[in-house]
Amino acid sequence: MTHSARRIGRSLALVLPVVLVLSGTLAVTMVPWADNTPSQILTASAEDVSVPAKPRAAQDVLREKLLGELQQGETPGDVLTHLQQEVDRRPSLAEHCVGIARALGRAAVDVYGPTKAQSFARPVCDTAYATGVASMG
Repeated sequence: MTHSARRIGRSLALVLPVVLVLSGTLAVTMVPWADNTPSQILTASAEDVSVPAKPRAAQDVLREKLLGELQQGETPGDVLTHLQQEVDRRPSLAEHCVGIARALGRAAVDVYGPTKAQSFARPVCDTAYATGVASMG
């Protein structure tokens, strides 16, 4: 199994349950062969049992967005520019910039190979992108 396939599988395994919960898939469950009297109808969630899902952290949302841009054909240079713009716009993301840039560097190696990916390096979040590329190359 390739590294890309493993990464996609891992991403799906983490994201899919969250998407299902957040999309409101908890609904009334009824089957046509069951006794549908009011006492027999079961719901998939109840007021006292259901716990709201925790909101996703802004840095996780940004990381997924930027990795998605990279996978959809944006160049790493453009994606790094978007990262810098977001950090400038929301300074609270600055502490997560290094981790996001490293993840982008690793993902760029999967798409472009180490030499081409390294050619997009620039000083966004210090040298974190280049470090991510080097860790994969």
